[in-house]
Amino acid sequence: MTQPVVDADEDDVPEWADRIKANVAGEVRRRRKEMGWSAQELADRCEQLGHPIPRNVIANMESGRRANLPLVDVMVLAAALETYPVYLIFPVGYVEETQELPFQHLVPTWDALRRFTGEEDVPGYDAGFVPDFELHASLIRTALAALEEEEQARFSAKTAASRAEKEEAERRRTKYADQAISAKYRLRHLRRDLREDGATPPHLPPALGDVNPPEPDTESTPEERL
Repeated sequence: MTQPVVDADEDDVPEWADRIKANVAGEVRRRRKEMGWSAQELADRCEQLGHPIPRNVIANMESGRRANLPLVDVMVLAAALETYPVYLIFPVGYVEETQELPFQHLVPTWDALRRFTGEEDVPGYDAGFVPDFELHASLIRTALAALEEEEQARFSAKTAASRAEKEEAERRRTKYADQAISAKYRLRHLRRDLREDGATPPHLPPALGDVNPPEPDTESTPEERL
């Protein structure tokens, strides 16, 4: 029987899946020891979170004897160790280089993490609604900050000791009120576009409840609604 030809360099470079599992195992072990936990204590914490991972499974994973590593385990291990799953997969600062996909060259772990999370754009990749949701979150922060500044300026105007101070406070109040209105206007249109594209917009904080258009009164006639 003909023996398969083995590349002499093949043993020097771990397979992609093995490398990813080694990243997770190494970071789980490092964080566990940093927290002063035994493998049993980590297993107990996973069970408390609702997804038991036995101590021997954790020990086998850390030693490289575990054949597979389900995504759900990574998620629960990350929560138990008070970190994010992506930081177990790409341990920035502890693993200098890693592979993103099979047969690819090693790349800096930092670059791999940023592409994995979408922080770095990859030409041709579809980010879905993530950019829209990021813009939504940014507009909410802008609107809430403007409303807070507007309220502070309104209070300053009421308590101003001089006419000049009152006028300056009113000027600031108008400025921030305009900023809040602009952010709310953009939010309303962004949420409308998301709905039209089939997405469910994120929840709004109570202070921005007026961003959503009022629900139509189905019980009234068109003439009454006008």
